[in-house]
Amino acid sequence: MIARCRPLLGTYVEIRVQESARADAAIALERAFAAVEQVQALMSFHDPASELSRLNRSAHRAPQRVHAWTYRVLRLAARLHRESAGVLDPAIAPRLVAAGLLPRHPGFPPVDPRATMGDVDLQCDLHVHFRKPMWLDLGGIAKGFAVDAAVVMLRKNGVRAGSVNAGGDLRVFGKEAQVVYRRDSMRPAHSRPLGLLRNGACATSGGYFTDRAPRQWATFDPRNGKRCSRGSISVIAPRCIIADALTKIAALAPGSSSRALLHRYRAQALSA
Repeated sequence: MIARCRPLLGTYVEIRVQESARADAAIALERAFAAVEQVQALMSFHDPASELSRLNRSAHRAPQRVHAWTYRVLRLAARLHRESAGVLDPAIAPRLVAAGLLPRHPGFPPVDPRATMGDVDLQCDLHVHFRKPMWLDLGGIAKGFAVDAAVVMLRKNGVRAGSVNAGGDLRVFGKEAQVVYRRDSMRPAHSRPLGLLRNGACATSGGYFTDRAPRQWATFDPRNGKRCSRGSISVIAPRCIIADALTKIAALAPGSSSRALLHRYRAQALSA
């Protein structure tokens, strides 16, 4: 097994591959990291030059053409926004900026406080229009997409087994099951095994206690603006983009509504 790690997506991305006669591991790793870097360049809120930042600046004035990957992530975010009755809403970005969790960019327009993901018009030919001025943050879903994109690239380059881990957003593939670990919310420097996973994905969202601060989540409920205060939530799903997004829904809307969505997407949630 060969492993490489790089700082990307605001965290560390580790890719492990099993060598085989059909694959050049070095080339496969480089192409997988390149896919992650492309997702970051397209969908980073932090980067004022990203495609997402261009949408936040200009999509309320005129439709903007975007990359197929950005469009795909926005389409799934819009679908989950509808299916969760607004629990998942990338238009929460202004709240995250006010809390100091996202940067404030000069040139972004004042937002309409009533704007939601439902005001995003996904038009034909990869064009996106905002019906109201708003700021979107795709951090709750794009990281999972980046993990999936890296796995696709590894497989295209002949890798038969491996894993991609982006700060706890993890996908594994291959014939053998792999042990999945989850960070301990009471002891953030420690991890504990969550179980075995084969050809699937796992994502975890949560708040963590430290010596200096109590449990803090970076997830806000778009329905009332309050910060989530539950323990950490892990979701197992076939794809990492689904696991990543559903952790927020499972945390903010525990009960029958999130259980129905989990079942629909062949996922399961595990609380700390």
